[in-house]
Amino acid sequence: MSSNAFFSDLLTSISERGRILLRRVGSPEAKPDGAELIGLCEALLSGRGEASGTAIAREILDRYHHLNEAERLSLFEALTRDFGPDREKLAKAVESWRTQPSDEDASELHFASEPRRQELIRRLNRAPGGTSDLVAMRADLLRLMKGHKELGALDRDVAHLLTSWFNRGFLVLRRIDWSTPANILEQIIRYEAVHEIRDWDDLRRRIDPIDRRCYAFFHPALVDEPLIFVEVALTESIPGAIAPLLAEDRQLVPTARARTAVFYSISNTQRGLGGISFGSFLIKQVVEELQRELPKLENFVTLSPVPGFMEWVKQADDVPIADDDRAVLQHLDTPDWFANPELAAQLRSVLEPLAAHYFLKARTPKGRLIDSVERFHIGNGARLERIDWLGDLSPKGLRESAGIMVNYLYRLEDIEKNHEAYANHGEIAASSAVKRLIKSEGRRLLDMRLT
Repeated sequence: MSSNAFFSDLLTSISERGRILLRRVGSPEAKPDGAELIGLCEALLSGRGEASGTAIAREILDRYHHLNEAERLSLFEALTRDFGPDREKLAKAVESWRTQPSDEDASELHFASEPRRQELIRRLNRAPGGTSDLVAMRADLLRLMKGHKELGALDRDVAHLLTSWFNRGFLVLRRIDWSTPANILEQIIRYEAVHEIRDWDDLRRRIDPIDRRCYAFFHPALVDEPLIFVEVALTESIPGAIAPLLAEDRQLVPTARARTAVFYSISNTQRGLGGISFGSFLIKQVVEELQRELPKLENFVTLSPVPGFMEWVKQADDVPIADDDRAVLQHLDTPDWFANPELAAQLRSVLEPLAAHYFLKARTPKGRLIDSVERFHIGNGARLERIDWLGDLSPKGLRESAGIMVNYLYRLEDIEKNHEAYANHGEIAASSAVKRLIKSEGRRLLDMRLT
């Protein structure tokens, strides 16, 4: 931490000296729109001085904060349109490669094809606090891309550089507990995306007891900002519902009796790092950390939501369901239907086989698994272990998945095999219990047709 502070202070000093230089040569006053920023971007690319370059970079980032939405869009459009590759330089490199291909010509072609905006982003990153500002800027870009697909080229360049800067080798795993600084704990509360943390007492119940853990990845450029965090419950067996894990009056599990580590919530905190995956590294490193601390742990599982299930059931064209079963689903509109054993049993007979089909058979038009949570865990080498009926009775859980949750099992000796089977052949590792639900679905539909 102290070395980071020293480096930050050094950059700030260089930047301030550069600002003095700019003022001496008559730097223009800031304008309230984005037009001036384009000139500063050109100046940053053409300059070579470290102090003045750092100062210009900081000036650009500072002025960006004062732009409104329309001005930011205009800036992004200009960076997309006017800061691509040097066309003349690229044409010469292409011609040289065609005339007499060589490794040297290939290298020249590679560098000539790089958009100028990539070097601009690198130089902006030299400013004190530049990395954090660029991550925030990409969050704006992702939001503004809706309806402006032409900005995709700019986003690819930003994402390419951020992926390098946030390489796994730079990430640091830290445990979050009650002694963690309050400003970081506040972010855990704010960014919890799966099961809302209501207040400080609720947070303490999740990170302080002997059977609870929370881990986060940090980056040296964002020292006090967790990038992603996972909440873990230590239990005796694999759980099938979230409420007992979060209950205020639950019985603590002594670590000597814990045999299962349950990853029940994973949340990203940086919108600007969307599409840059840390979760797989986080889970695998946390597994290693827990194994060192608690060697008696046998199972590493998730207790995961199914956020898109009911939307698929209601709207998709490929839902394998008979008209009679579709009528049964109307009972989901009955208040507290889950408290009526007979009604719940009827719905379960329809929804569980549909859930198995959703996980194992359903695909997007592009052939991807529909459920984003499933894509994440199956892609990381987990096995679809169990579908948990009425696992989440919160309003959100009932609305999104009729209360269904799912366990993904991380068996260390099978992770690589499962990952390769999915990546190379699209095969989903699943338990026999889940596969049997698919068979029961087929028998049910056949019975419907015969009658």
